[in-house]
Amino acid sequence: MESDSLLTGSVNGDYGSGTARGSRRMSYSVAGGSCSVEEGADDEDLYIQQAVVFIEDAIQYRSINHRVDARSLRLYRWYYSRICQWCLGLTIAVVLLLAFVERPSSLSVTSDPRHRSQAWEPPCGFTESFEMLCLIIFSLDLAVKSYLIGWEEFRKNKWLIGYTVVISVSVIDWMLSVSMVCDEKLRVRRLIRPFFLLQNSSLMKKTLKCIKRTLPEIASVILLLALHLCLFTMIGMLLFAKTEDPKKNEEWRLHFRDLPQSLTSLLVLLTTANNPDVMIPAYTLNRGYAIFFVTFSVIGTYCLMNLLTAIIYNQFRGYLLMSVQTSIIRRRLGIRAAFEVLSCKGVKQAAEERVCVDAVLLVTSRVQMKSYYREAITTEVRQHYTVGYMDREQFRKIFDELDKDHIREHPPPPHYNSSVLQGLQNIFKHYYLSIVGNAVALANIMCICTVLVLNSEKSTAERDNYTMEIINLCFILYYLFEMCVKIFALGWKGYLSYKSNIFDGFLTILLLILQITIFVTYRLSFSQWDPSSHGVMPLWEMIRLVNMLIVFRFLRIIPDIKLMALVASTLLDLVKNLRAFAGVLVVVYYVFAVFGIWLFEGAIKPPQHMSVLSNTTMENITSNFSMECGSYEQLGYWPNNFDDFAASIILLYNIMIVNNWHVFMDAYSRYTTEWAKVYFVFWWLTSSVMWVNLFVALILENFTYRWDRSHSCSVTEVERIRYETSVQLMFKEQIQEPTEEELCRQLHMHPHLHLY
Repeated sequence: MESDSLLTGSVNGDYGSGTARGSRRMSYSVAGGSCSVEEGADDEDLYIQQAVVFIEDAIQYRSINHRVDARSLRLYRWYYSRICQWCLGLTIAVVLLLAFVERPSSLSVTSDPRHRSQAWEPPCGFTESFEMLCLIIFSLDLAVKSYLIGWEEFRKNKWLIGYTVVISVSVIDWMLSVSMVCDEKLRVRRLIRPFFLLQNSSLMKKTLKCIKRTLPEIASVILLLALHLCLFTMIGMLLFAKTEDPKKNEEWRLHFRDLPQSLTSLLVLLTTANNPDVMIPAYTLNRGYAIFFVTFSVIGTYCLMNLLTAIIYNQFRGYLLMSVQTSIIRRRLGIRAAFEVLSCKGVKQAAEERVCVDAVLLVTSRVQMKSYYREAITTEVRQHYTVGYMDREQFRKIFDELDKDHIREHPPPPHYNSSVLQGLQNIFKHYYLSIVGNAVALANIMCICTVLVLNSEKSTAERDNYTMEIINLCFILYYLFEMCVKIFALGWKGYLSYKSNIFDGFLTILLLILQITIFVTYRLSFSQWDPSSHGVMPLWEMIRLVNMLIVFRFLRIIPDIKLMALVASTLLDLVKNLRAFAGVLVVVYYVFAVFGIWLFEGAIKPPQHMSVLSNTTMENITSNFSMECGSYEQLGYWPNNFDDFAASIILLYNIMIVNNWHVFMDAYSRYTTEWAKVYFVFWWLTSSVMWVNLFVALILENFTYRWDRSHSCSVTEVERIRYETSVQLMFKEQIQEPTEEELCRQLHMHPHLHLY
């Protein structure tokens, strides 16, 4: 939605630094509508270049508060060029991916310590060389940003100061690592690497600000949850205290032996991960004990946890609107700045501000934008050729085309002279043909399901592959027929203009190739050789691949069903709108994974030759080992560990899902210390409580808007909304356009264009 900008503060902040060499000093009077140039007035190319950069800032929603002299503008455009930004993004990806290769290396087939072979460990200096190259690029990035905004703004920008500190700490830690021949146990720079990802995205910074704003409300609910947990822990320890009768002590022994165990049991019950296991011993003795556990779950799980979701949704429901509002202000300000520059170039003293049409066309030709935007804007500008000039409002309106996404028009169908061919063309391009195709695809799926059910208990040799092969061949021939008649009705270009047809046609051709391969390999009479003995895929495997592709092809029905099309378009839009949240989630995963490796690497080690040991002998190997039902060891969770970075990421994901997360917490608290539970609880709060609810809130907001808007639309109109409406137009009714006074005030506060 919003491109990264050099400045992440307010768009109207005072970034004052001296006028750069080669820049011009311009005065502007709102009342009189006049403008004059005090120096550098003969350099018209500079004015054009400034206008070009301001328009590009408006297109990308960037701040215009940067140097505007000729040399700085060339550097600025180079910095935001596609190749430069691509290289910077690649550098960030490389420095983050180094964690998978560094010690402990993740380059092994399995993470199970019982079967894992020795992972490849890079020699000292291998990853360090790549890392130093990345740090050099980051240093250059910092230098360019600092120069373009000026020293005064650099001193006030916390992100750039933090950028400097992180690079400095990384370089120092890198030097210590190399001096110790890469044998150090703790690498501080691994923990701060995600900062490079954060500082390069203004959307991620904005997301962090929203989270910071939400924390007080979340903290109040979490405090209430803690009070609820402590209260029921006390009641539980009193209810299930140890008695003289050993038969009645099962609940005490398993879940309420002491305060830490009681807190842990009820905290896990809050996530429903150990329900109903935690209540079974007491419920077996007296059904009345169920009241305690049901009351705890109703208040904690269904009231307080859902209240937390409601608070997060309420705080973030306006997130997209606020982000779009800021983006619109930046766009209007960039367009207005370009107008002021061009008006001073074309008219040095005039009663009314206006710009020359030729100058606008020249600027449009130099601006880096998509071709269809350029064509639309150029068409609007040419309508003012007869007058020769454009006023402020006309100049602003021609750039309203930037708020619209490109509507892809389908090519016209071919024209046939024969009436018979025209009749066939009308039949084959009718919507009913797609309905019939969907029905045939459904019938194919049902046939596959029927055959799979009949062959579920049969071995490979007993399966009737010939029947399945014939059935698939008949359906594939129909798919080929459907593709051909659509090409006949729509033409090649018209057929390929629909993404659903590309998806359908690609799978149809792939299925036909596989079916021909099966026939040539296994059904020709002159084939006397055994294909399986020559490394060829067995017949059943090839048929199974065909069946999977047919099932995948059934997704073609999504665009033809309104609700499915709406859900699919919402998911695709979420991919764009949730990139910032996904990026912050990557940062959180990265930091917790590094901490997990520091704290728990190699903590859980399976006994040697455990496959030949009995349960009784296993218990004597170590006091931490446990083969109780539901334990880490009994469930075989050995691949879930913190022994390398990739395994840590998977383990953190499994904990975020909360199913059996208490198993991991119990295992690491047994093998290390009880304080290990703090780490797992913090991760549960951060991931499951905070981020899952945050994603739910944003999905609700996005889907609710689309549902309300497309409730009365047809399937084709839903698809048109998908292409025609940008995020800015989604909130057009709620967005407040900046007033003339606001734009003038922000232009007056520009650090390098001094307006007065």
